[in-house]
Amino acid sequence: MSQDLFLSFLTFAFVSSMTPGPNNMMLLTSGVNFGFARTRPHVLGVTIGFTIMFASVALGAGRIFTVFPTLYSVLRVVSIGYLLWLAWRIATAGTSNPVVTDKARPMTFFEAVLFQWVNPKGVMVALSVAANYISPANLWAGVALISAVCLTVSLISASTWAFFGTSLRPLLANPRQVRIFNVAMAVALVASLWPLVHEMI
Repeated sequence: MSQDLFLSFLTFAFVSSMTPGPNNMMLLTSGVNFGFARTRPHVLGVTIGFTIMFASVALGAGRIFTVFPTLYSVLRVVSIGYLLWLAWRIATAGTSNPVVTDKARPMTFFEAVLFQWVNPKGVMVALSVAANYISPANLWAGVALISAVCLTVSLISASTWAFFGTSLRPLLANPRQVRIFNVAMAVALVASLWPLVHEMI
């Protein structure tokens, strides 16, 4: 990969990773409700899960969607349904009180890893990167290099959003403020689905 192409990919990776999307909205919300320490497995799940998903797509899993376009449509419908359920879960989450109810909990590491496969933004980013920045002639070297960058950028982005949420905890001192915040984040998560829904209509 040339230096210019690598710098282009690096810019794309940071912009796509740092901008709001389902992962970042949930990390922000988790930081507010549970603090950074309890959100850490979620951060690591997003980081490692996205890297695994990207590598799988780049090494051939993405071709399945080309051969079976209906499968991609099914995946999008499933992802919309799952994200709507997550939005409801966020809107009805507990408070930022250290003693959180048993029902409310942060996303686990494995849940975050698996979520990457139904995250429409993540799947589209992985497909775009594989199509535009990896040469079939240097497939393994390209996948290894870009996977390392994805791992690093995802860790920075996920940690930043979780820390940002944690920093908001003192400003959200009572249950009413937290409930308003959670509902706002749920609405933002649903709104992030509009480009996907619009494309399907």
